[in-house]
Parts: sequence; structure tokens; C-alpha cells
Amino acid sequence: MKPNPSPIVDFHVHLFPDKGFDAIWSFFAAAGMDVLHKYYSGQCIEYLNKRGVSPIVFSNYAHKKGVAEPMNEWNINLLEQFPDLYCFAAYHPDDSNALEYAEEMIAHPRVVGIKMHFQVQRLYPHDRRLFPLYEMVIERGKRLLLHVGNGPQGNEFVGLTHFRKVLDRFPDLPVNVPHMGGLEFRQFMDLLDDHPGIYLDTAYSFWPDMPFTFNLGPEYLERYRDRILYGSDFPNVILPREGEIDYLLGLDLSDDFYDKVFYANGMRLLAETCPSA
Repeated sequence: MKPNPSPIVDFHVHLFPDKGFDAIWSFFAAAGMDVLHKYYSGQCIEYLNKRGVSPIVFSNYAHKKGVAEPMNEWNINLLEQFPDLYCFAAYHPDDSNALEYAEEMIAHPRVVGIKMHFQVQRLYPHDRRLFPLYEMVIERGKRLLLHVGNGPQGNEFVGLTHFRKVLDRFPDLPVNVPHMGGLEFRQFMDLLDDHPGIYLDTAYSFWPDMPFTFNLGPEYLERYRDRILYGSDFPNVILPREGEIDYLLGLDLSDDFYDKVFYANGMRLLAETCPSA
């Protein structure tokens, strides 16, 4: 097995106020799943830093109207406390000042872009109310983190069919797709050939023998190694964070793959989106 990579850029960490974490962990528990790493935000950052993870790119989301602004105020406060943090800001199109406020957020030197979790927010990615947001993110040279895949679990708001409707209008959309596009792995990887703005992240996709395990051969990973980002989904995982790293290292891919996925690709995107940081 390859040695553990260090340093690591983690492009998919979830940080919430304490009450938000409590609610999420209760939701997991009610579904019969126990979150393994029950750490609040400061503890999460310390845990990851001690394991060679820096910078850390975190996100959260506005599950309903009126949540985005206080959530983003909390996000900015956290960024001010920890210099190795970057953020995808929360957004909800039902807020009266949504677009203007999002513009203020992405002006922050360590805000990478905007996060939308369509499964939780119960919105379609091709909702026309989001088109001005997409246009603004493109114009400002920022990125989107869009949960558009139907894994690990999906609903009627996610899946490739919906995402294609966005790409038909915005073919160069600068977007990170979490979970390798699971569970439609092949279809989302095929998008990379024609859409240069798309990157996939590894979160929740590389534990062995799980229903949501990445199921394509290593040749796909090598072919698209310039367009894959390491992400952990930490701390809201039900298996050890290190297990995914070990599984990826056990695939015995090229050194170039590991260098790019664990570090260089993430640093490149941060340099592009947050050049003044």
C-alpha cells in the first residue's frame, strides 16, 4: 500500500453550529445509523489538522427560507478564527435578498462559492430561480458545490437527468459534484469529457463493499485524475474516515493520481477561486 498522503486538502467537510450537528446526528440515529466522529466544529478542525489536513474546505446549507444569512454569519466568524479554512456558503432562493447577499458572501477572500444540497433543500437544480446565482458565480470566478447525485441515498430532486438540464443551459458551469456523482458513477464521469468546469469529489464513495462504493475500474480514476478532489464528508460518516483513505491507497494507483487528488487539484482550485487569500 502507498504511504499515507501528507499534506491533504479536504474539499468536502461539513461544519455546523453545535445545535445543527446535534440535529443531524439525531436524524442519522433515527435512521438506524450512528455517526462515528461526533465532533463539533473546533474539534473537527483540530482532529483534521493533526492528521495533516490543511487547507480544509467546509460547507453547510440552508434547509429552509431564512437560514442562509445567520448560517453564513456563523461561517464568516469561523473563517476569521481559523486561517486554513475555506468555505462554500449557504444559499436559499426564497430569501428576499438571496442574490445580493450571496454576492457579498463570495466577495470574502476565503469563500470558494455556494453550496446547494438539493436532496435536503427539496429543490431541483434546474429551478429557474437559481439561474441568476449560476450566472453570478461564473462571472465572479467562483465555484458551486451541488449535491446533484442520487447517492448515498436519493429522492426525486436529484439524479443525472435533472443535472443535464442545468448543463444544457450552462455547459461550462464551475461545479464540484460530491460522492463521485454516485450512484450514477459512469454517467457523471462521462460528463467530464465535455464539461471542463466539473470536478468530482471522493466523499462517501471509497469504503469497500458498500452499496454506494465507487464501482468503476481504476482506469477511470487514472483517466480523470486531474478532475477528482479528495473529500471526506467528515464528521458525518458512519465508518472511520481513515478507511476511505486506506481503500484509495490500496488501489495502488499512480503517484501522480495521489498527488493530484489529495493535494494539487484542491490547491489549484483554491488559487483560482480565492487568489487574494
